[in-house]
Amino acid sequence: MSDTAASSQEFHADVAVLGAGPGGYTAAFRAADLGKKVVLIERHPDLGGVCLNVGCIPSKALLHAAAIIEEAKAISQMGVTFAPPTVDLDQMRAGKERVVKKLTGGLRALAKQRQVRIVQGMAEFGSPHHFTVTPPDGGAPITVRFDHAIIACGSRPVQIPSFPTDPRIITSTGALALADVPEQLLIVGGGIIGLEMATVYSALGSHVDIVELQPQLIPGCDADLVQVLDKMLRKRCRQIWLETKVESMAATEAGIEVNFGGKSPGTGCYDRVLVAVGRRPNGDLINAAAAGLTVDARGFIAVDAHQRTQVPHIFAVGDVVGNPMLAHKATHEAKVAAEVIAGHKAVFDPLTIPAVAYTDPEIAWMGLTETDAKARGIAYEKGVFPWAASGRSLGLHRDEGMTKLLFDPVTKRLLGAGLVGPNAGELIGETVLALEMGADVEDLSLTIHPHPTLNETIGLAAEMADGSITDLLPPKRRS
Repeated sequence: MSDTAASSQEFHADVAVLGAGPGGYTAAFRAADLGKKVVLIERHPDLGGVCLNVGCIPSKALLHAAAIIEEAKAISQMGVTFAPPTVDLDQMRAGKERVVKKLTGGLRALAKQRQVRIVQGMAEFGSPHHFTVTPPDGGAPITVRFDHAIIACGSRPVQIPSFPTDPRIITSTGALALADVPEQLLIVGGGIIGLEMATVYSALGSHVDIVELQPQLIPGCDADLVQVLDKMLRKRCRQIWLETKVESMAATEAGIEVNFGGKSPGTGCYDRVLVAVGRRPNGDLINAAAAGLTVDARGFIAVDAHQRTQVPHIFAVGDVVGNPMLAHKATHEAKVAAEVIAGHKAVFDPLTIPAVAYTDPEIAWMGLTETDAKARGIAYEKGVFPWAASGRSLGLHRDEGMTKLLFDPVTKRLLGAGLVGPNAGELIGETVLALEMGADVEDLSLTIHPHPTLNETIGLAAEMADGSITDLLPPKRRS
C-alpha cells in the first residue's frame, strides 16, 4: 500500500496524529520509535507544517540574504566597498525553496524509515475514535480509526474582516512567496512576524511603513531591548507609527488606500499590505465536538501537564493548546504526548520557553522579564553589559546590543535574561540551560567564557550583577 493510502478507505492506527508540523511529525516519530503503529494526517503535500514550508525556515533563508546585503553596506567602514546588489528574485525564491525541500524531503524519508503511514487530506473528527479525511483530489473520504490521537493542527494568520479581499493584501505566507519587491509596503502589526518581514523587504529595496496599535514594537518584550531594534529599523524603514490603527482599507487601481487613526492619523497608498496581527489556533476547524472536546472562543483546546485533553485517549500539542505559539515548544510537548501514550512517565513542565525575533538586530529573551517583574511586584537584581564594551561586537561594527540578566535578590539564582544584537537567538540557549539547572550569579560569572566572543557578554553581565566586573566600572562603585 502506498504511503498516501490511496488504495485504502479505512484502516486502524495505534496513534493517529493530526497535522505534520514540528509538533505533529515529532509526535508521530516518537510514538513510532516507541513501538506504536502510527498514521500521520496532513492536508498539504509536504510535511513540516507552517514552520518548514511557510514560516520559520523560509523566513530565515530570506533573512540571511537580507543580512548579507546589510553587511555588505556596513563593511565600507573597513574600507571594503561593493557595487549596489542586484537581486534575482527567481534565484532567491529557488534558493529558499531548495532549503525547504531538503528539510521536508528529509521528513518524508524519516517517516518511511519509521513505517509511519502518511495520509494527505483535510481531517476532522467523526467520533471519539476516528477521523474522516477528505483527499485533496476530492475522492472518497478516508476513515482513520485510532486507539489514541494527538491533535497537532497548528494555527493560521488572523484575518481582519473589515479589510477587503484583494491579492495585494497578504499574510506572512504571501510575503514569503516573494512574488515581487513592492515599492510601497505597509506592514500592519509590529510583532515578530511583521518585523522579520520588514527586515527582509527593506533590505531588498521596498519603502516599508509599519503600523502598530500598541505603544511599542513587539508588545510584551522589555522596552530597553526593543528600543535598540526600533532605532535600527527607523533607519531602514520609511515610517514606524505606534499607537496607531488602520481605520479602513480600500482596493483601488492605484493601490491599497489606507486610512490611519490614533496617534498618527493620515492616509497612504501601497502596492502591497502585509497583515501580521497574530495567529489563531485551528481548534475550531476539526469538528472537535464530535470527539467530545471543548474548544474555547479563541480556538484553543485545554490539556494537562501530560498533554491529555478532557477525553483521556486524545492528546493535543503545539499552537492549538496555548501560547507561546513556537515550534520548539510544540516539539517538546509532542514527545511528552507520545511517551505518555506509550506508558512512559513524562510531563511538560519547563521553567521557561525562550523567544527570539530574528530581526536585525535579533532580540531573544527567556524567563522573567523586567516588564512582568514590575507588573507582578517581583523583586530582582539586574546585571546589564552593553555591547559597546565588547571587543567582539566592536570588531563586527555592531555595538548597539546588550545582554541583561535578572537574579533573585536573596538566592541570587537566575530568573530571566534578555539579549539584543547579532546572533542573540544563538546566545540565549546558555541562559535557558542555566535557569533550568538552577544556576546563580556566581555560576555564570565564574564560568570561563571564550574571549573575544559575544557569548562572554553573558558572563560579563553576571559580573555586573555581582560587582566583580573589571571591563567596566562596577555598578556598586558607580553608585
